[in-house]
Amino acid sequence: MKEIITNNFEETQKLGEDLAKTLQGGEVVCLEGDLGSGKTTFTQGLLKGLGVEGPYTSPTFLVMKEYKPHPDPLLKKERRIMNIYHIDAYRVGPDDILALGWEEIIANPKNIVIVEWSDRIQKILPKNCMNIKFEWLDENRREIKID
Repeated sequence: MKEIITNNFEETQKLGEDLAKTLQGGEVVCLEGDLGSGKTTFTQGLLKGLGVEGPYTSPTFLVMKEYKPHPDPLLKKERRIMNIYHIDAYRVGPDDILALGWEEIIANPKNIVIVEWSDRIQKILPKNCMNIKFEWLDENRREIKID
């Protein structure tokens, strides 16, 4: 487990952006932490690092947003990541997420799935998730544990 302290929202976003460079497709990134602990800020950096154009907002009321990475005109080969799904499970349960096509989404190796409030849908998460826990230390500082 890697433990990181960020001192402001820019550092939290940058951590997400840096992590995006390691993703190959097929990952389910699970984010846990209290309100205001940095999950959405981290996700904004993650989306930016994956080549998604902003603005980036949490899908709290929509439950799920689908993004496509911005194509790089210099790349002549097929993109390795076709879709990025950002799910906010704060107001829903496992059955609601299953109804959105969850099993098909996580089965596609060209998808990346980011789940805020993943602890609320624990029973349907694959075993090989990347788990990231956020803890609010003070107004600006966050402790982020990546497992």
